[in-house]
Amino acid sequence: MTLRSVIIGTGSQLPARRVSNQELAEQVDTTDEWIVERTGIRFRHIAAPDETTATLATGACKAALAAAGVDAQSIDLIILATATPDQTFPASATRVQAALGIDDCVAFDVAAVCSGFLYAVEVADAMIRAGAHKRALVIGAETFSRILDWEDRTTCVLFGDGAGAIVLDAQESEAESGRGVLATRLHADGRHNELLYVDGGPSTTGTVGKVRMKGREVFRHAVVNLASVMEESLAAAGLDAAQVDWVVPHQANARILDATARKLGLAPEKVIVTVDQHANTSAASVPLALDTAVRDGRIRQGDLIVLEAMGGGFTWGAAVVRF
Repeated sequence: MTLRSVIIGTGSQLPARRVSNQELAEQVDTTDEWIVERTGIRFRHIAAPDETTATLATGACKAALAAAGVDAQSIDLIILATATPDQTFPASATRVQAALGIDDCVAFDVAAVCSGFLYAVEVADAMIRAGAHKRALVIGAETFSRILDWEDRTTCVLFGDGAGAIVLDAQESEAESGRGVLATRLHADGRHNELLYVDGGPSTTGTVGKVRMKGREVFRHAVVNLASVMEESLAAAGLDAAQVDWVVPHQANARILDATARKLGLAPEKVIVTVDQHANTSAASVPLALDTAVRDGRIRQGDLIVLEAMGGGFTWGAAVVRF
């Protein structure tokens, strides 16, 4: 028997305020055509003053729990991936725990920016496989609008707010090819810090800071790294790209999604794309896209999916999952 982390429910939560490129162009020196041509983005959601990373995460968790048909009290592990926590401490995961009415469970945040959800999945999977936990909420949630420089049109048009969550359940499987997380591979290379970062922090400037990015260099690294880590994770699972039903990528830029698919020889119709509707929601990006595809019926039980992401740091990773 093999102990597996199986996804039994997905959920998402977006702020009510939906901002089009045309609306953004009224505030920033840009145009709808410029944004769409370079990124594929048409809309993003922006959090209201009373919405936070934790409130969005809580909404996503409630939806995931409902989809899984399980009670919040059955959760014994919460891992929240975010670069925009409600507070420097305590962890926003503990705010989600309290909001869900869970009296006691392990709850902590993971910071790996856009790759954060993949990092959180691997940590949760390892803890479940070790027998330490039986059921986990793994969340990616961001209010990236709070750290954007709204006078920098090269970055502010790219990002949005939102949250996505999955319920991972410990299940035993006799077959190596059964449902669950089959393989994950993670990487980081801190030498590229200056290509995508926030220019502030508690121990440096004492401020939150704003997002800074050199887009062209990030694009080049993203295509190479994402294609490589997807191949690596598939090989670890004893599979190849031809067997993949769906790729659920980090929704950073439509050009990156297209280029990565071509590099792997994947048909474009196998790639879940939501960047046009949600923009780049950092750690929330992958679980948001996953929930979208599950709820519209594209991803079904038994499908082989690959989750992948790359973010500031650089950090990047992929997970092969039998849904």
